[in-house]
Amino acid sequence: MVLHNKTVIITGSSRGIGLDIAKYFSREKANIVSNARKDISQDIIQELEKSGSKVLVVLGDVSHFDTAKELIETTKEVFGSVDILINNAGIAKDNLIMRMSEKDFDDVINVNLKGTFNTIHFASKIMLKQRSGVIINVSSVIGLTGNIGQSNYAASKAGVIGLTKSVAKELAPRGITCNAVAPGFIETDMTHGLSNIVIDNTLAHIPLKKLGKTSDVAEAVLFLAK
Repeated sequence: MVLHNKTVIITGSSRGIGLDIAKYFSREKANIVSNARKDISQDIIQELEKSGSKVLVVLGDVSHFDTAKELIETTKEVFGSVDILINNAGIAKDNLIMRMSEKDFDDVINVNLKGTFNTIHFASKIMLKQRSGVIINVSSVIGLTGNIGQSNYAASKAGVIGLTKSVAKELAPRGITCNAVAPGFIETDMTHGLSNIVIDNTLAHIPLKKLGKTSDVAEAVLFLAK
């Protein structure tokens, strides 16, 4: 297995897309560093370890610079390398632009975009010394199309795409790849909380008239990691 004993950091991996990504990498027997803001259940850890993976849980909000630094440095101390970084942590706080508070705009930008910058900032230093590494950022189709009531989310995910393109050009000469996956609407806890107007507007543009599954994204991420 190409990813056997490779070390992968997955932010926002306690549920949804991030958790499914972790499960796919556990089947490849990669060393998994699972990050989330809140506790990750022992059942999840045991399920990942059942496939033969070593699992390290590092809790913390990567929108904070020092927290992201601790995540990357702890990974390096425990496993000796940072081979793959998957930036999946994300939040949504939807509202029409005229009703959106400054805090809701800032919170979404800080987690979705700044959190991605923070982890790349620290991981890239290790990867440059290794002359190898893979960075995969989870963006969204909303970052390309925009959406009613999601100006903060769209701005953050469009920013992730621009960040990805720039980082890819900077790090490629050292053998490091940086790609983004931009899913459409996926069935997760986040989408369950969306308003009917957002869901209806989205489904109107999907020929199959249904949302995607977390496994669809996990498979794409796994492909890019190899």
